[in-house]
Amino acid sequence: MRVFLRTAIAGVMLFCASVGFADDTVDERYTWDLSEIFPTPEAWDQAREQVLSDLGKIEARRGTLGDSAESLADTLQLISKTSRDAYRVYAYSSLAGDEDLRDTESQERNQLGDIMFARFSQATAWVDPELLGVGKEVINAYQKEEPRLAPFAFQLENTLRNAPHTLGEEAEQTLAYLSQTFGSPNNIYSLVANSDIPWPEITLSNGETDVIDSQGYGRWRGSENRTDRKLVFDTFWTKWSEYRNSVGSILNTHLQTQASLAQARNYDSVLHRELFNDNLPPEVYHTLVDEVNKALPTLHRYFRLRARMLGVEQMHYYDIYPPLVSLDKKFDIETSKEITLKAMQVLGDDWVELQREAINQRWMHVYPQRGKRSGAYMNPIAFDVHPYVLLNHNDDYESLSTFAHEWGHAMHSIYSKQEQPFETAFYSTFIAEIPSTSLELILQDYMTKNAKSVDEKLFYLGFGLESMRGTFFRQTMFAEFELALYEAAERGEALSGERMTEIYGDILKRYHGHDEGVVIIDDLYTNEWMFVPHFYYNMYVYQYATSQTAGTALYEKIRTEGKAGVDNYKNLLRAGGSDYPYQLLKNAGVDMATPGPYRAAVAKMNAIMDEMERLLEERDSGNSRPAD
Repeated sequence: MRVFLRTAIAGVMLFCASVGFADDTVDERYTWDLSEIFPTPEAWDQAREQVLSDLGKIEARRGTLGDSAESLADTLQLISKTSRDAYRVYAYSSLAGDEDLRDTESQERNQLGDIMFARFSQATAWVDPELLGVGKEVINAYQKEEPRLAPFAFQLENTLRNAPHTLGEEAEQTLAYLSQTFGSPNNIYSLVANSDIPWPEITLSNGETDVIDSQGYGRWRGSENRTDRKLVFDTFWTKWSEYRNSVGSILNTHLQTQASLAQARNYDSVLHRELFNDNLPPEVYHTLVDEVNKALPTLHRYFRLRARMLGVEQMHYYDIYPPLVSLDKKFDIETSKEITLKAMQVLGDDWVELQREAINQRWMHVYPQRGKRSGAYMNPIAFDVHPYVLLNHNDDYESLSTFAHEWGHAMHSIYSKQEQPFETAFYSTFIAEIPSTSLELILQDYMTKNAKSVDEKLFYLGFGLESMRGTFFRQTMFAEFELALYEAAERGEALSGERMTEIYGDILKRYHGHDEGVVIIDDLYTNEWMFVPHFYYNMYVYQYATSQTAGTALYEKIRTEGKAGVDNYKNLLRAGGSDYPYQLLKNAGVDMATPGPYRAAVAKMNAIMDEMERLLEERDSGNSRPAD
C-alpha cells in the first residue's frame, strides 16, 4: 500500500544547520548504539534478505483481498509485518551511512536499503487498486466481521478516499517501476551543489582564509565585520550564478515531472495533490500566505530593529544573519541536557523523567566528526527499538536549541508509540514539526526568564525573533515561490534559470521591503533560490511555517491553561497518525484554516519586539538592571 512507503519517507525529520568538523576522536558515550537494531552488518543483511523474500509472499496474495474478511486481514498483516521489518533494516543502513559518508561499505548498504524499498513499492503496487475493486461496502462489512482489521481502519478509509486518484493495477505497477527515476533531479542537484561546483577561497579582514562553499557561507555570513559578510555574499552568489542555467534546467525537470504525475493521477495541480494527500483543506495554505503577507509590516519592523541594534543606517540583505547581541556562553552536551530538562518542567514530572531516561541512553550521535552528515535529525522508524537522534553539537546556544528541537521530535515518537500500534504510530509532516517548535519556545522562555543580564536577555529574545523570521516568514516566502513555479509549469510556460531568478527576485524584494528601502536586495542575491534543496520536496516548505504557528498556539495553551493545556498537548502527541493531521489539530483546539493562529503568532512577535525596545531604552539610558 502506498501509505506504508509514504510513512517511511516522512519518518525522518530534518532540521538542517551548517557545522564545522571536530577531530576524529569519538567518545563512545556520545555516539549511538546501532547494535540495538542489529548486532552486526551480517545480521542486517540476513534481515534484508528476509524482507525481499517476504515481498514474494505479498505478491502471491494478489487477487485474494475480496475473498473474505480473513483473507483481507491476512494480507494486511503480512504487509504490515514486512514494512515493519523493512523500516528496521532501512534505519540501520541509513544511520550507519550518516556516521561517515566516506565509508564505501556503509554507503553500499544504504543503497541496498533504497533498492529494498523500491522493490517494496513494486510488490505492493497492486494492493490499492484491488481494494478499490473490492469496494467500500464490502470492506466496511469485513471490518465489522474481522477484529484483526481494526488497526487498519484509518488506512483503509484513506485508501478509499484516494479512489479518484488511484490508477489501474497495470498503471500503478508501471509508476512503481519508475519511482526511483522520479527522484533523479534531486540526486543530480545534490551532486552539483555538494560535489561539482569549485568553490572559491577568500581572505577575510583578519587575514584568515576560507573556502566559501555552503559551510563557509554558513560560517561567515553572520560575521560582525560588515565588509567580510558582504564579501562572503558576493563570492557565494557569484559562483552560484555561473550555474544558473544548469540548476534551472534541473529544477524545471523536477517541476515538469511532478506536474505530469499529478495530472496522471487526476489532480487539478501539484498543490491539490499535496494537500489532498493529508486531507488538508486548501484554506490552510491560502490562509497562511494571506496572513503572512498582511504581516509584512511586522517583519519590516523587525528589520528596522535589527538595523538599530547593528548600528546600520541602511539594511542590506547581507545584514540579515549577524547576532543582535553577542553571548559568551558555552553549552556542552551535558549542560544542554540539564537545561532542557529544567525547561521542560512545565510539561510535568512524567515528561521530564521519560526524557531524562531517554537522553541518557546511547540514542544520539552528538558531535561533529570527519565524514559525518551535517545538520540534525530524528529517525523514528526502528519502531521496535527506539528513535535515534543525529546532532552536530557545537557547544553554543544554537546547538542547545537544536537539541531541544530534535528531542521534541523524539518525544513525539515515544508518546505516539505508547498509545498507537505500528500501523498508526507514524505522523504526517504537517504534525511533525509542531512538538519540535514547541520545545524550542519552552526553552526560549526559560532562558529569557533566567537570563543574568539585559544583554543576555536580549540575545535570547533576538534568537526567537530570528527563528520567526526564518520559519514563519522565510518558509512562506519559499512556498509562494514554489507555487508560482508549479503554476507556471502547469500553464505550459517556459522556465529557465533566468526566469526563475526573476520570479524569486520579485517575491524576495516584496517580503523584505526593498522598494520601501527597508532591506536592499542586490540583484546578485536573487539567485538564492538555487541554494534551497527543499524545492525538490514537493510543496514541503509551507509546513514549517504552519508548524511553528501551531506550536506557538499550543504552547500558549500550556502557558495559560496549566495542566489542561499540557494534557491537550500530550494527547496530540499520543494520537500519532491515527487521524488526518488537520483534524488532530482541530481536536487540540487549533484550526489552521482560520486566521486566528497566524495572527496570534504575529502578535507574539510584536510583543517580543516591544520587550526588546523597552530593554534597549533602559540600557541606553543607563537605567538597566539585572534581568528578572
